[in-house]
Amino acid sequence: MNNFLITEEYKFDYFVENNINHNHRDYVSWPIVYLLKNERNKSAYVGETTDVLTRINTHLKSEEKKHLSTVNLILSELFHKSATLDLEANLIKYIAGDGKYALKNGNLGISNHQYHEKKVYWELFKSIWGELINRGIAHQPLNVIDNSDLFKYSPYKSLSKEQIKGLKMILNCLLDENAKVSLIHGGAGTGKSILAIFLFKLLKTDLSDFNYTDFDGEDKELFSLLEEVKEKYSDLDMALVIPMASFRKTISNVFKNVDGLSAKMVIGPADLGKKSYDLVIVDEGHRLRRRVNLGSYYRGFDNNCLRLELDKYTTSELDWVKKQSKKSIVFYDQYQSIKPSDTTRESFKKLEGEASTRTERLKSQFRVRGGNKYIKLVHKLFDEPSASSVVEKYKISSYEFYIFDDLAGMVERIKKKDHIHGLSRMVAGFAWEWVSKKKPDEYDILIGDNKLKWNSKDKDWVNSKNAINEVGCIHTTQGYDLNYTGVIIGPELDYDFEQQKFVVYKNRYKDKNGKHSIKDDDELLKYVINIYKTMLLRGIQGTYIYVCNENLRKFIQQFVLLFKSKNKTDKIKFLNEPAENTIPFYDLEIAAGEFSEFQESGKIQYIEVDSSLINNDHFACKVIGESMNKIIPNGSICLFKKYNGGSRNGLVVLVEGRNIFDEEYGSNYTIKYYSSKKQINEENWSHEEIVLSPKSTNPKFKNITLNVEEDHEFKVVGIFIQVLYEKDF
Repeated sequence: MNNFLITEEYKFDYFVENNINHNHRDYVSWPIVYLLKNERNKSAYVGETTDVLTRINTHLKSEEKKHLSTVNLILSELFHKSATLDLEANLIKYIAGDGKYALKNGNLGISNHQYHEKKVYWELFKSIWGELINRGIAHQPLNVIDNSDLFKYSPYKSLSKEQIKGLKMILNCLLDENAKVSLIHGGAGTGKSILAIFLFKLLKTDLSDFNYTDFDGEDKELFSLLEEVKEKYSDLDMALVIPMASFRKTISNVFKNVDGLSAKMVIGPADLGKKSYDLVIVDEGHRLRRRVNLGSYYRGFDNNCLRLELDKYTTSELDWVKKQSKKSIVFYDQYQSIKPSDTTRESFKKLEGEASTRTERLKSQFRVRGGNKYIKLVHKLFDEPSASSVVEKYKISSYEFYIFDDLAGMVERIKKKDHIHGLSRMVAGFAWEWVSKKKPDEYDILIGDNKLKWNSKDKDWVNSKNAINEVGCIHTTQGYDLNYTGVIIGPELDYDFEQQKFVVYKNRYKDKNGKHSIKDDDELLKYVINIYKTMLLRGIQGTYIYVCNENLRKFIQQFVLLFKSKNKTDKIKFLNEPAENTIPFYDLEIAAGEFSEFQESGKIQYIEVDSSLINNDHFACKVIGESMNKIIPNGSICLFKKYNGGSRNGLVVLVEGRNIFDEEYGSNYTIKYYSSKKQINEENWSHEEIVLSPKSTNPKFKNITLNVEEDHEFKVVGIFIQVLYEKDF
């Protein structure tokens, strides 16, 4: 039975106090979390309190909240103030990312503080989310939401101290009559886009939507500045400018699903010619253009300059921003400028030196789990390219960084990662023509026996249906987060060991607008290196490299481990003691008694797995028989994750129970597909029945059905993750 309760749905009116007093008297002065919602217009509000009756009555008097129609309370004897603040924050983030409801919450004061049992309450949150899905309140599983743009770029985030410092500077700049521009420097993955979107939502939110009572000192200071800004400007006319069309479309879709924002607020630089704004926020400012290699955009650029009375030969889109805004905020990374049409570094240096400009720097890494150690290695590789005979190769347990000597192996691994984690993509430099754009049946990237195609979509490619079978470029990936990235470094880039420097072959670089007008190879080399550094900083959990040129491959291999794939014909080594990159292996054929007793019996062996699969909750078992052969081949060794609570519906599970006897195992264990029916009353819920179903091509295998009396006599031990080895191991 769960150690929490989500109450029935009470009507949100002045009679709700009687229901709470009558049914939940013990919790009226206890830390709880609550959810207000309106099914008709799909709006919701999440809150936490230690005085539920007072808080509910306050909401009933609010113009914004009184339109909400129902309330659910989330109760537990385990709750304390830190736990409910944490649960409230997670519910706000994931309900916003789920997309079913538009949240009425403000985005200031979302908790991210640390406390002793934070991991324990995260497991409790996963169980609560599973129950919200069962009730139809939530729609998508947490892992699906984690990969969604609506979650990644949601304004409902907890900011770092560094981001808060930047936010204070921006708000003070808005209040300073002598300040016109806030210039925020930050490398890839430092949270520039998140801060830009957070700020936009913050300035567009009614002050009454913020839960001031639970603000800490930092929040109160920010709120005080926000009050001053609101008093000074009332309702700011704002725009978020994003230069890249693909990323702009993605963020437009996010804004469309956030209360108080709209897709029309996200514009391209060219739209600045149509009107002026109180405030313009520019994300990816390094991609603002100047009048160089613009192709079909020359006419539009010239017309805007004429309209704004600016000299087209000396101006850039950065000048449009300054001209068309009373105040502007520009997020910038000099290392992500990738072609001659980008506004020059000198223009940004000039802007930084102006008396009306305020600057701040973001340094902390929020994207890649390899952290600053990985970031420093990428910069060392490309910014200080000296060969060395004695180099410690990069290795960190939390991040996969490998070089491949087999492109097919890298493609296969990216596809496996995409199957498990989603959002894993192949990307490459501009060393191949885009033949398939006009001839869809032909291939673009030909390396040995490998034939690959460029991205078939130029907008929101990373989320497109066929992206896993294609290769993206810098224009379809810049600004995006991926879980794993496979980077092909093309034949246009090489390494000269004698001169200890990189070499670019201009004739092999196929982006015509990216090299036209460049006469100095060193300038082209700078852009090409920036492209690869930007690509290498996309992957959250891992990055793989394949290098076309032998010299460059040898150079990079000094710093990066070579990936060694396990041959399918290799025999599994069963070890009696744990070693590096091993997980426990449990032989269910010899298991007797409870699983926990078997774990402590000393009969455990260990097998080696890929480093990405190492987790304290992971273990392996051999799956015997044909009852699950649609998913798991007979005799496979499979990876499981220890069950720690939460919904099991729709999952393949390893179960033990007194009333279960599986002929294929000859024991009280079985591996089946889990589903259940529930009875819900005013105070609680219980299982009506649990069904463990086979997934087999053989119709002889039948469901195992457990009734309510048998519920307590079985236990879910683990959740199936993937097949590690098939039968011939």
